[in-house]
Amino acid sequence: MRLLFLLPLLALMACAPTPASHNRTTQQNSTYAGPIPPMKRFGPAHVSPPTRSNSEIAQDFLDLSFRLENGQPLPFMTRFEVPISVRINGTAPATLSSDLDALLVRLRNEAGIDIRRVPAAKTANISINTVPVRQFKHMRPTAACFVVPGVSSWGDFRRLRRSSVTNWKTLRKRTRMAIFIPDNVSPQEMRDCLHEELAQALGPLNDLFRLPDSIFNDDNYHSILTGFDMLVLRAYYAPELHKGTTRQQAAAALPRILARLNPAGEFATGHAPVSATPKSWENAIRQTINPAKSHSARRAAAMRAVTIARNHGWADVRTGFSLHKLGRLTLAQDAGLARCAFREALTIFRGRPEMRLQAAQITMQLAAISLSDGDAQIAINQANSSLPALLQAQDAVTLSMVLMIKAEALDLQNHTTEAREVRLDSLGWARYAFGSKKAALDRLAGISALTPK
Repeated sequence: MRLLFLLPLLALMACAPTPASHNRTTQQNSTYAGPIPPMKRFGPAHVSPPTRSNSEIAQDFLDLSFRLENGQPLPFMTRFEVPISVRINGTAPATLSSDLDALLVRLRNEAGIDIRRVPAAKTANISINTVPVRQFKHMRPTAACFVVPGVSSWGDFRRLRRSSVTNWKTLRKRTRMAIFIPDNVSPQEMRDCLHEELAQALGPLNDLFRLPDSIFNDDNYHSILTGFDMLVLRAYYAPELHKGTTRQQAAAALPRILARLNPAGEFATGHAPVSATPKSWENAIRQTINPAKSHSARRAAAMRAVTIARNHGWADVRTGFSLHKLGRLTLAQDAGLARCAFREALTIFRGRPEMRLQAAQITMQLAAISLSDGDAQIAINQANSSLPALLQAQDAVTLSMVLMIKAEALDLQNHTTEAREVRLDSLGWARYAFGSKKAALDRLAGISALTPK
């Protein structure tokens, strides 16, 4: 087992030596004194339809819909059987309101769900609540946001949280749901919570790490509902299904449902069946993101995840994700090892069209390394190649940092005017991605610190 643990490390270390340029002195502080542009916002989403076969999608649907996230099986489906109403309880930022309206339009148009917003004073099937962060973290210290059945408000949840009313396992029908989001997070974080938790309130309750093109995945690559997600929700509300449908009944109905909703999937090339994800890999991945663990423990967990993925022979999003985590957790200690991990992950992600967003996020990491090496043109090329996927996925976090990297690289080439324009663009997206002006400027300073003097 010890030898197996070392094999991925040896393979990555053989990839390339640490470049000498990583030992250069870099700027430690950068003060931006220019104008701070207003927050930038995305327009209507234009997501790509799923490219996988309907037989694969049917299996994904069943595994998403008939298990909870903790692995417990569900005997039957539950869903809303009437037109669905949504409200925002209390006060909320303007961005939350407009992002909700945009999401509801998509759910009606792309998923075919009859869902409408109602005023806060009216009773609604789904209530969205922003909660003071201290109260939120006291109740759910590790959650970004969450959805609970059977309640509408924070007070309801606190009073009934240990009762059967809020237990997904004992749920028989969906009539009331509450989504809870901390009140101090950035506009993008609030939007991401809306997409993920509203999708769960409406449809499947499970997440699957094997999914490359879905928000129903705890790897958090996707932050808005994808074409796959909308197809799953449309199928979830197909007339052939209803609350009380068993897994066997759903499996019998799905081929004709998907043939009707996604005819292209009947002719898509199927991939080899994806093996089950072992708990050992999931546990290792969860340790890599556990803030209570030391950095060295998280780095070791990332290595275990890579080892397990390789031992299973995976060449899918799970292996790429393992390598991504390893790259990020080793970058400060061994830039050569991190570079190799990122490059291997990028090769995996470029292998299938549904992983182009993952490829763009890895390319951002490599562009940052190129910038720190002083390879300005390579950094610019890498930044430019990632922009289309990031814009389509409406990922303002990565988009803003890619533009910051590009601006620094342009400065290295003495293209001062263009660098200034790109930097302003990056700050507009950073306002949406990170919230405050200070948070946006802190990110800008962090990217600037990568640039060789």
